[in-house]
Amino acid sequence: MVAALQTDYSVRQICETLGFNRSNLYYHPKIDPSEAGLREEIEALSLRYPTYGYRRITALLMSKGYTVGYRRVPRLMKAANLSVAVKRACQTTSSIDGMRPWVNRLENLQVSRCDQVWVGDRTYVRLKGHFIYVCLLMDVFTRIIRGWHISQYLTQSLTLKPLEAASITSKCSRDPSF
Repeated sequence: MVAALQTDYSVRQICETLGFNRSNLYYHPKIDPSEAGLREEIEALSLRYPTYGYRRITALLMSKGYTVGYRRVPRLMKAANLSVAVKRACQTTSSIDGMRPWVNRLENLQVSRCDQVWVGDRTYVRLKGHFIYVCLLMDVFTRIIRGWHISQYLTQSLTLKPLEAASITSKCSRDPSF
């Protein structure tokens, strides 16, 4: 006797074979009819106020009589790609504040040849778990970096090594045509 091939499988057998939960198969999310109107209002407010984030948009919607929560508006704005990028202010030290013990001797100087003025900078670069420090010296006239050094620590050698490298590799002092 030849066994007949079963061509119909139950939903349970298919879901078990695929490792899929049956409740996900039958789930249909509820569609809120007021959501479309809310989306249109958010888009209109975002066009009118392009720099407003979700907090201000939420406040405007609440002032217009909408009942919205603090999670719903950002979700709808993100889905419509209306999120505003946060601009972080970079605050650096100001040399104008306080007493000025150093005089700017280059204020009225006309830089006309290389190796006349060098400038230096020391800064840090943020990596995943730590910082690295970078120090460099640059010739103002040619804008060539004369020396640089990278270190994990903010030490005296961080500033001395670029100075040593710059004094060794100064091209203008050896080449008069530069």
